[in-house]
Amino acid sequence: MKIGILYICTGKYIRFFDSFFESAELHFLKGNEIHYFVFTDGNLDIFASCDRIHRIEQPKLGWPHDTLMRFHMFSRISDLLTTMDFLFFFNANMRFVEDIENDILPDESDHWLVGVIHPVFVGRDKVEFTYDNNPKSTAYIPKGEGDFYYQGCLSGGRSREYLSLSHELLRNIDIDQSKGIIALWHDESHLNRYFLNHKPKRLDPGYAYPEDWDIPFEKKIVQLDKNKKGGHAFLREIGTQQEVNPSLMKAVKSRVKLLLKKSIRYFQR
Repeated sequence: MKIGILYICTGKYIRFFDSFFESAELHFLKGNEIHYFVFTDGNLDIFASCDRIHRIEQPKLGWPHDTLMRFHMFSRISDLLTTMDFLFFFNANMRFVEDIENDILPDESDHWLVGVIHPVFVGRDKVEFTYDNNPKSTAYIPKGEGDFYYQGCLSGGRSREYLSLSHELLRNIDIDQSKGIIALWHDESHLNRYFLNHKPKRLDPGYAYPEDWDIPFEKKIVQLDKNKKGGHAFLREIGTQQEVNPSLMKAVKSRVKLLLKKSIRYFQR
């Protein structure tokens, strides 16, 4: 099979690619033909060393559009991506530490889609899920509804279904922006809205295991701590760009920190 990895590393995030590539070559769906579609404004020697790495010129859009507009990026090269059997998006700071086998692949019962459960919300009541509760947003999920909270760092599926997801979320994000709305957790909020109606194959938090945490899941894919690489503000280069709705984002981040403390206590019981 042909497997396409979607990877965005504009600006300073390009520093993550070398080790991501090395770990993927060692562990991800071995025995299949893996192609890397790398959206970047930078360049690395490794891009010329492997004909399965496809560099896609992508200017840095600034925070939060570097993450919010990912489905626009994917849709822009739909013709290339339809040549793949399956597509998987991974955040730049993810690293494979165990072999990932074909059992990660979805089937018809999963709407041919894959999502990963957010470790912060394991064991939490759904009223605590940080869905977008703004009824004016296309990402809206009413408080107390929903079933799982999915992290935006990993998603995938059969190419046709994943591109359908990308096209629909592109349209929804454009509708929101035409109204001056940006979903609470950007692309992640839209992804959770889509998965509510198209329930994916659920991967446990071991597929998005935060570095230096201790949670009761087998560690398969690690999310490297961005603070060890300069921190979110440094990597996103938001010191010279205005963060969208900073008072709201500060309040939400404070709430998530509280939930995180609760989740750590839950795991340690």
